[in-house]
Amino acid sequence: MRSYFADLHIHIGRTSRNQAVKITASDKLTLPSILDYAKQEKGLDVVGIIDCHSPGVLEDIQFQIREGMLKEHEDGGLVMKNSLLLVMGAEVEIYDEWSSGPIHILCFFPTIDKMAKFSKWLQKRVTNIHLSSQRAYASGRELQEITKSLGGHFIPAHIFTPFKSLYGKGVKKSLTEVFDPEKIDAVELGLSSNSEMAYQIAEIRKYPFLTNSDAHSLQKMGREYQKLKMAELSYTELFLAIKGLEGRYIESNYGLDPRIGKYHQTVCAECFHQVLSTEQPCPYCGHKRIVKGVKERIEELASSEKAELMLKPPYIHQVPLENLPGIGPKLLKKLVLTFGSEMSVLHYATEQELQKVAGEKVTAYILAARFGTLNLEIGGGGRYGKVTEI
Repeated sequence: MRSYFADLHIHIGRTSRNQAVKITASDKLTLPSILDYAKQEKGLDVVGIIDCHSPGVLEDIQFQIREGMLKEHEDGGLVMKNSLLLVMGAEVEIYDEWSSGPIHILCFFPTIDKMAKFSKWLQKRVTNIHLSSQRAYASGRELQEITKSLGGHFIPAHIFTPFKSLYGKGVKKSLTEVFDPEKIDAVELGLSSNSEMAYQIAEIRKYPFLTNSDAHSLQKMGREYQKLKMAELSYTELFLAIKGLEGRYIESNYGLDPRIGKYHQTVCAECFHQVLSTEQPCPYCGHKRIVKGVKERIEELASSEKAELMLKPPYIHQVPLENLPGIGPKLLKKLVLTFGSEMSVLHYATEQELQKVAGEKVTAYILAARFGTLNLEIGGGGRYGKVTEI
């Protein structure tokens, strides 16, 4: 058994034929660049690419296999040089007659064959199978059924985001309005919440909590991730660890302090002042569009019976290196070259080693990021918070 770092929500911007996949993602997010950057720069061991339903992305994967860059593991997943696991997934939007709003789901599959069959099923239910996060004209339970019939795993994405999520606008009170609770494998928390906040909602306490980046650029990979204890890199091992079975488990979740997530508190979408109600215009500028924060939404949904955070991995607040004061592109590159990857800088480099490369002040920020003691400015309304002076 050993520890592995995993980020299971990464988008493809373009295929090798320059076809758009995720419109809002960087053109540099191609399959080869993701695989290379994940291992060489970020230090990730497992990546979930969630646009693999796109025929162009499947074509790129098959090319990588033919060229010997990727190999299908007998227990599922694709392995690159025995050092990086690619898990194939699809992000799908549903908005059926039982939903109150759109909901994004991550559906993962163990093999190319299963992924291709899901893509064929999905193609009949979306406007454009080549694009990411398309609305599927199917119910939530139908999506669960097809995912399970193909041996896949079903995970609601960024469940508290005000837009396009389970608890954002997707349901009024309970996930049972839309889904079969027995066919959910885990929930993804998103950038504006953490385990302690999510645990206030009784109906999701039984599910594993995942922390992923939802990366729309190479640099944002690993913004949130988890540390897993597994025997090897394979699809089967990954989901044994996620579910805490056979001695595999999630060691810890790493994510932004929810206070700097861009939807943490309720604010005016125009002037970004914090406000108390979404029912009235902004008292500061009169603007009518008020974005309800994740904090307030969770308070609405919280169970009346309070429970201590039990049987969940530690949630460690962490800020990516690129967001720390004093770390520009040149210093970031120097740190990665010196220590091997961003994960090595964040987790393993000693204070003395860091000071030799980054100096005393920047080292203080890196260590504060490591231990979750940074000073922060709160975010909301679509604008991220930020790190302030120590």
